[in-house]
Amino acid sequence: MIKIIGAGLAGSEAAYYLANKGYKVKLYEMRPKKNTPAHVTKNFAELVCSNSFRSNDPLNAVGLLKVEMTHFNSLILEAAHIHKVPAGSSLAVDRNLFSEYVTEKIKNHENIEVIHEEVTSLNPDEYTIIAAGPLASDLLSKQIQDHLHLESLNFFDAVAPIIDAKSINMDIAYLKSRYDKDEAAYINCPMNKQEYLEFYKALMTAESVAPKDFENNVFEGCMPVEDMGKRGIDTLRFGPLKPVGLTKPNGEKPYAVVQLRQDDVNKTMYNMVGFQTHMKWGDQKRVIQMIPGLENAEILRYGVIHKNTYLESPKHLNNAFQVRDIPKWFFAGQISGVEGYIESAASGLNVAINLHNLLTQGEIRPLPVDTMMGAMARYISNYHQYFVPMNANFGLFDQIEAHKTVRKQMYHDRSINALKEYIKGGI
Repeated sequence: MIKIIGAGLAGSEAAYYLANKGYKVKLYEMRPKKNTPAHVTKNFAELVCSNSFRSNDPLNAVGLLKVEMTHFNSLILEAAHIHKVPAGSSLAVDRNLFSEYVTEKIKNHENIEVIHEEVTSLNPDEYTIIAAGPLASDLLSKQIQDHLHLESLNFFDAVAPIIDAKSINMDIAYLKSRYDKDEAAYINCPMNKQEYLEFYKALMTAESVAPKDFENNVFEGCMPVEDMGKRGIDTLRFGPLKPVGLTKPNGEKPYAVVQLRQDDVNKTMYNMVGFQTHMKWGDQKRVIQMIPGLENAEILRYGVIHKNTYLESPKHLNNAFQVRDIPKWFFAGQISGVEGYIESAASGLNVAINLHNLLTQGEIRPLPVDTMMGAMARYISNYHQYFVPMNANFGLFDQIEAHKTVRKQMYHDRSINALKEYIKGGI
């Protein structure tokens, strides 16, 4: 019997893989009996922030990670492709249908027993995968601290608002993907220079709510839009409000653009891309309604900020996500120091593969470092002077000296060849 704590992306992926291998899995999920500051449903694999799994390009780091995961029959990718919504060259999903699909697959599996209880104690003699996510309960966090003799680390994560599609003024906004790549999947709200300067001034004077220590401990990839704006008046125009490749239908080039991405299959909700925020709700509404096309915007979900928890993993985990001093324990998901939806799911797969190897072959067999899955495992287990959560990126690889036009293809080919050799050894 294998115990898994948490039915998020990592826990669901690990449970499904192991159950398909014939193991009896007890999957503990405290929701809906006890909720978290960020979740709103009772479903497994709920997407708290964006509904995007980012690029589908196999020559992109996260795209390559998806390719690797398909070799292990990823449940998360299966659900994502079934319930995808238009997002240009990216993979985005209807978040409710996606999580409902994962929930049903897990609950109906004959080898998985779902237990809706908060785990408040840990047993070093039980095979356990701790995939409690970045919002692990206080009692579980205390258990982890006590067993690993550590002070937990925290960073902060911000969530973007979601807008009612009917309230978007399409006389001003327009459908387009950047550089017209793939289908026109994004709603674009253009600003001229004067509109942007007025918006920027309102953003900089809006009142925000942030937990103590937020400014010193925020994950860069989730930087709230107002904090990004403090870095300079044009920072947003070179970041989430970048207008390049988003020419208006009349041929005019906007000064800045706010993009919205479809959030559900029925096109009733749109997520503000890169617009994570911790402004007070009244100020959120005021600032958002200054954006051309959103002057009558109905906000279905306001942006919020919440604390995330992760281990200083290099001190405690090896490259199989296994606890060095408690070999029957594994960590997976964001609590292990990976960052991102796909990265979290991939870590759950990685843990499940290595636990299966341990139980069948008597030893772990880490994935090759030439794969993105293996490179991520190396990152969380190797010493860093300042360890922070990390997305998939080609900087994690051993570098190939080649022209940039062919280097990504070489990374891809090397990864897939290494993965095929690994699989030949049995999984």
